[in-house]
Amino acid sequence: MLAFDGRPVGGHRHRHREEAGGAMKTTAIPLSDPDITTAELEALNAVLSSPRLSAGPAVEAFEAAFADYTGRKYAVATSSGRLAMLLALYAHGVGPGQEVIASPFSWRETAAAIAHTGANTLFVDIDYWSGTIVPDKVSKAVNASTYAIVAANTNGHPAAWSELREIAQEYGLVLIEDSTEAIGSVYKGKKVGSFGDCAVFDFSQPGPLVCGEGGMVVTDDPDIAAALRRYRSHAPDERSSVVIGGTPAFGATMSDLSAALGLAQLNRIEEILERRKRIEHWYAKSVQSFEGIKPPYIGPDVDEVHWFLFLVHLGTRFTRSSCEAIVEDLRTENVEAAIYSSPMHLQRYYLDKGYRKGDFFVTEKVADRAVALPFHIHLTEEQISFLVSTMKDASINVGAGAAIYL
Repeated sequence: MLAFDGRPVGGHRHRHREEAGGAMKTTAIPLSDPDITTAELEALNAVLSSPRLSAGPAVEAFEAAFADYTGRKYAVATSSGRLAMLLALYAHGVGPGQEVIASPFSWRETAAAIAHTGANTLFVDIDYWSGTIVPDKVSKAVNASTYAIVAANTNGHPAAWSELREIAQEYGLVLIEDSTEAIGSVYKGKKVGSFGDCAVFDFSQPGPLVCGEGGMVVTDDPDIAAALRRYRSHAPDERSSVVIGGTPAFGATMSDLSAALGLAQLNRIEEILERRKRIEHWYAKSVQSFEGIKPPYIGPDVDEVHWFLFLVHLGTRFTRSSCEAIVEDLRTENVEAAIYSSPMHLQRYYLDKGYRKGDFFVTEKVADRAVALPFHIHLTEEQISFLVSTMKDASINVGAGAAIYL
């Protein structure tokens, strides 16, 4: 782990240090750093001064505000994004003997949630440019056991929701929108979160809206909303009972502390997103020093993308091992970076189910060469110039040349 004691400082070519009580202390440029202001601190203090820290009025207020933000009728808050996805699957009846189509280039908690239901995950490959699941490949994968599609707005870029909705309607499938990485992005004039039968959000780092740990499921279906709440926790009148009640609940409620923090962030979400756009602009300027640069891809039906992380897609001369060497070089300069994805189908659980390297060429190609750089509002233009220059030097050091593709 990198040492970190607050806001990143420095911006020089060498490891950043500062004086602290007469001693030199290493500081870092972290991958993420939440945008916290006095508004969030005051919201937390208000809850801490109240008689209710567990799920209570702050959770209800956050749910109502988030439903309004996404244009949905109902929102159900949970203790984590994984449990939000799990509850969404259960509420729609996903279980053993069924098949769920999903992307192998996605958040690991999505695949984990599908596995917990007992359903089989059927992966299909992604589009090279957007990183999102390919509708034609989804359509070809549908079979008699297919029950649902889980499609993600990968790294903030919306999936092809019009085509996916047509497939879901044609085959009578549940369509679940994984928006854990895409709050604020807009597809065909509508915010993400409004396209699936339900949509799932996550509020942990490194996203723009952070409340420590937490998630949300939004839907327009009152029966699904009721099922989500049943699976989330027991009803108040069941809490004194020793029996399980009508539904075995997961105890997945969000605390009022998390909800208060989330609501304060939601009230500032446009400001937070706009400040992240400034960081994106500084990156765009800085990476012009690389050969063969390509601008971040935005699909023709996408009105706005709010990136989850700043990804650099390196050229085909790079291998996964060379990318890992670049990440390590950045680490020695006290810059936190990461390989963006380990394909789901190459992880042990799915290898044991028969998936093998080479099954999804595009996913493997993109995952092997996508490096996530620090992306948060506390970065300075000088720091961005420093870490991009460091990455450029590192790319030469590994012997693959300097050309990268954004």
